[in-house]
Order: sequence, then C-alpha cells, then structure tokens
Amino acid sequence: MPRSIWNGLISFGMVSIPVKLFTATESKDVSFHLLHEECSSRLKQQRWCPVCEREVEWGEIVRGYEYAKDQHVVMSEDDFEKLPLPSKRTIELTAFVEAREIDPVFYEKSYYLEADEIGTKPFALLMKALIEKNLTAIAKIAVRNKERLCALRPLDGTLILETLYYPDEIRVQKGTELPEIEVSERELSMAFTLIDLLSEPFDPDKYRDDYREALMAVIQAKLEGQEIVEVPAAPAKVTDLMAALKASVEAAKKRREDEGAEPVRRLRPSGGRRAAAG
Repeated sequence: MPRSIWNGLISFGMVSIPVKLFTATESKDVSFHLLHEECSSRLKQQRWCPVCEREVEWGEIVRGYEYAKDQHVVMSEDDFEKLPLPSKRTIELTAFVEAREIDPVFYEKSYYLEADEIGTKPFALLMKALIEKNLTAIAKIAVRNKERLCALRPLDGTLILETLYYPDEIRVQKGTELPEIEVSERELSMAFTLIDLLSEPFDPDKYRDDYREALMAVIQAKLEGQEIVEVPAAPAKVTDLMAALKASVEAAKKRREDEGAEPVRRLRPSGGRRAAAG
C-alpha cells in the first residue's frame, strides 16, 4: 500500500471530506551512477563546509533564505509548520471551471485522493457532481514546503489532484503576435487532409518509451560484449512544402490501409483569409 504524502480535508462549502493524497505517477527513467573513469569506482558526493573544512552530516544541515549576498535567514521545520496557511490542512474548493479553460502549460504534477471511511459519501457526491456538470474544481494545497494552485477532477472512481503553476511561473509571453505568413488554400486543404488521416482517439496504451528500451538494449549488448551499431540520423532536407504534404498524406493513407482503420473526421474552419506561423 503506497504511503500518503498529505492528510487533510476537502472543503466544499460547509461540507468537509477527510482525504489522503498520493502521488499518481512515477518516473521510469534509467538511472546511472557517477564513476571515476580511471578505476570505475563509484563517486561519493560530500556536503563540504569551506569554513570548517570538513564534511557536514545531514543532521547538521539547515535551510536558509539568502536576503543579501552571503546573508541568510535560517528556517527550521517548526517555522514551516507555523506558516499561517489554511491550505496546510484543507483543500478549499473556491471555483469550478471547464477543463478546456486551463491551458496544459499550467499543469505541473498529478496526485490522487482517497477518502477516509467517514468521508466516503461526500467524496462520492463531489465526484458525481463534477461528472454530471463536467467541471473541474480549483483550490490551493500546501504540500512539500510550497502552497500550490491545484485542479481536482474525477478519473476512474477517484479524484485526481493536479498541481498548477502560477501565472508568474509560466515563461510563455502572452500577446505575442504571429508573423503574417500567407498560406494558400491548397496548402491548408492538404494539411487538413493529413490531420484527418492522423486523427484518432487517444489511447495511451499504444505508446511506449522507445528511448528507454533502446538504452536498455545497448546496456545489455555491452554486458554481453556485443558491438553496438549506430543508427544513422536522417538527413535534414529543405523541400517543397506542397510536395512534403503530398508525400505525408500518401504515407498516412498507406498506414491507415495497413491498419484497416478509418480516419476520425474533424470539422474544418471556413471562410476568411488564413495566416499561419512558419
């Protein structure tokens, strides 16, 4: 059974729902140790104090905020616990929005919530209401020494809590105008055809981490003393846009025929002069 990283309440008006928060995802990255090239020994990372000229143990370490050059305010665990934030123990639902109104650039990390036994009914009520109204709840939660904006939505019988970046954490500059580049009706029509041929319902099970699989294959080959054959990179080509579109459409049609699948038809915008970014 996974261990919860946060225990508290969902506040829904005057309704309080005791819940536990769990991480919903895990990284499958291949990890490596740092070795000394000369002897292949694993390196040790030391926490070195240049003033005392010695290694510092974890128990001697505190956190400090640098308010001026080499000047710090030291923060203890008690200081973090005493922060005057309701979100340390309560996820107060303050707004309900449509999911499409939240641009994906705001999403940070996914968690899932489980209700304590006494909160099962109001938890189910909240999920059903969100499903019926097709809405996402907005709230704040203080976890891991930071208060985060978050969005709650139902998924497969539970509530997913996704932490969101604040607007000042987003690097995308709003209001930037696209360059005026003329795109012909023929080119746009061909692009629509290609998109239609590649349109399909999202099925995450059909995707896999090819990089990780290739990396593990190389590691296994080195263990067995086999020679590693490098795959040549595809040469970059500057080609005629229309010719590239036509070739792409033909390739997509062939793939559809091989798979025996029908493309998902999308509604196409109509009317007016069109411009696109190159």
